[in-house]
Amino acid sequence: MRIKGKEYRTIWFENNVVKIIDQTKLPHQFVIKELKTIKDAINAIKIMEVRGAPLIGGTAAYGIALAVQENNDTEFIKKSAKELIQSRPTAINLKWAVDRMIKKLTGINSDQLLSIALNEAKEICDEDEKFCENIGINGLKVIEEIYNKKKDTVNILTHCNAGWLATINWGTATSPIYHAHKKGIPVHVWVDETRPRNQGANLTSYELNEEEIPNTIIADNTGGILMQRGEVDICIVGTDRTLSNGDVCNKIGTYLKALAAHDNNVPFYVALPSSTIDWDIKDAKDIPIEERNSEELSHVEGIDENNEIKKVLIYPTKSKAMNLAFDVTPAKYVTGLITERGISEASFDGLSKLFK
Repeated sequence: MRIKGKEYRTIWFENNVVKIIDQTKLPHQFVIKELKTIKDAINAIKIMEVRGAPLIGGTAAYGIALAVQENNDTEFIKKSAKELIQSRPTAINLKWAVDRMIKKLTGINSDQLLSIALNEAKEICDEDEKFCENIGINGLKVIEEIYNKKKDTVNILTHCNAGWLATINWGTATSPIYHAHKKGIPVHVWVDETRPRNQGANLTSYELNEEEIPNTIIADNTGGILMQRGEVDICIVGTDRTLSNGDVCNKIGTYLKALAAHDNNVPFYVALPSSTIDWDIKDAKDIPIEERNSEELSHVEGIDENNEIKKVLIYPTKSKAMNLAFDVTPAKYVTGLITERGISEASFDGLSKLFK
């Protein structure tokens, strides 16, 4: 995908460092940051310089490679792997990528470790890019069906940023949108602002603008009335962890969108690569829900009159705030899961047919 007409991926290895697009600076500044050590990678994940389940997985993979480059001692690599997994608990892609890297490196001669680690990290990222492209091809069919019936602009509501900035390229929820746009199907995207970090406003709208796709930012609670008015044709969201029974853990507020969609007969789809499926946890109550610093709620960032990014307090100084980062949408509210292998029912049988 593009920024100012130039094609980018969200992460790559160049001149012995990992390079990322620092998403904490978007949309006001475009900054490419270098990660040189395992601590840099862990910090980038923690403070959300990189975010989105697939990109977190890709960063973790390169984080293991950086650990090998720093010190190829087995104990150091295992310790680094543990710290990576603990950096953000909810997105399953992180643990999946770290486990895959460790399995690949187990039993390898020390002088081969780095080259194998770098190749495997790149393979994980290349694979995710292809998966997301296929998600778009499969999801395009749903948008095409709506357009062929409506013969007018397809209005799509999404939540948070499940765009290319959350993956390696293409995105999950946005990939069908990008494919529809490239095919000439007129689309318009309702972009949830996504408090408290405003990933929808800051990232989704930003990348849609760069691809010249019409979009409108709305407050998180506006989706319901738009659905009541018939101004939403379909909801497509991403996910940080989807259980094998079809329950979907995603950015806080997703559950409420699914309820509104269900009440108004609006199709509600979830887009995900297979690396986001958790085949082990059976009960959504066992999903670790990250609770982040309440300052993300009480403070907002923006550009001041001097064109500098400034953080300001918006709550009463004595008020307390709770900042749960994710919620769970039960499978019964999900119309379908859009994966790299096709669209399935949000159920164990549905997923099992695609991923035997």
